[in-house]
Amino acid sequence: MEALTDIRAMNVEAGRQDTEKQHDISCDDGCIRTGDMQTATAHVITAVIGAGVLTLPWSVAQLGWLLGAPILLAFSWVTYYSAVLLTDCYRSPHPVTGARNYKYKDAVKAILGGYKVSLCMWAQYSNLYGCLIGYTITAATSMMALRKAGCFHERGKNAPCRISGNLYMIIFGVLELI
Repeated sequence: MEALTDIRAMNVEAGRQDTEKQHDISCDDGCIRTGDMQTATAHVITAVIGAGVLTLPWSVAQLGWLLGAPILLAFSWVTYYSAVLLTDCYRSPHPVTGARNYKYKDAVKAILGGYKVSLCMWAQYSNLYGCLIGYTITAATSMMALRKAGCFHERGKNAPCRISGNLYMIIFGVLELI
């Protein structure tokens, strides 16, 4: 953790010493960057709320308040730490003057190199596909619960309301593709 603090201190000091040089380096691809704290915050909120809204009630229901809340805090810390490590890999080999890594694969290649790029990409894509499958199942289950609640409301509490989730999974999958 001290290494991360040292890197951030070097970034701040380099920014103070030569802001014009840093500006030239940050514009190496010709793109004009207009992002600010407000847009970054909006992106983080949309990313976190999407997963958080689906997982928070389920995890607390499964683990209870005593285990659910600490586990959620632990995973939020892991997510934060991973994000800090990833931002420190944005430029390499030096965090201020190094070449910009535009993709995750570029950062892994610059830092680890060799066959580790393939291993990391396999892990990253496996994680992506696993999340997509989890979101599809969770969305279908949520839509089925809404439909079942409507059925109970129309037909009564003890009515046999059998609903298949296949159609909802297909609808959600098509929406993901679009």
